[in-house]
Amino acid sequence: MAYSDFTLKKVKSDFGIKTVENTSVFSAIEAIDISESLIKTLQRNVPLALAINTEKARSELIIINILLELKEKLSDKMSLFSGIDFNVDKDNGLNGFCDYIISGSSEQLYLEVPVITIVEAKNENINSGLGQCIAEMYAAQLFNKAENQSLSCIYGAITTGDKWKFLKLRKNIAYIDLQSYYMSEIKKVVGILKNMAEQKV
Repeated sequence: MAYSDFTLKKVKSDFGIKTVENTSVFSAIEAIDISESLIKTLQRNVPLALAINTEKARSELIIINILLELKEKLSDKMSLFSGIDFNVDKDNGLNGFCDYIISGSSEQLYLEVPVITIVEAKNENINSGLGQCIAEMYAAQLFNKAENQSLSCIYGAITTGDKWKFLKLRKNIAYIDLQSYYMSEIKKVVGILKNMAEQKV
């Protein structure tokens, strides 16, 4: 079993996770300025990614560029991992590859202090990624606890590239934002990711 095998129902039953789905957790976060470079890159890449319409295209042409913008803004306050093997508890299925993990540490040679897990939605279905994302967030929580890293919560995101859904896990309660955010709100998306990485939400 791996993270991608978790449904929302399974992650709730296996780990005693409760979900809160009727609140706008991140709506109050303000949009922030983004670089002219990202604006031009997305103007060029988004139409192509949507035309190709594969997960790989969305990942390479949209998602990674947004995350690199975040890394540029936070400099030595974060590290970014793509396609990382994140084995935390194999017996309970908390193992396998994660699409992206953002760490609250500048260490780039190995994962330290995972803060945000990001899942690429399969078949453009955001809801189908909820179980996987929460499983990865729960694993990040266990990882930090084992490393004596005290974080108040872990964050998550599920994205198709042009649509984003954000989550927050505090102990055993997963808050799933009522709202989704789109490429037309890219400054808001980057603002939310930045606040998550800085543990300000």
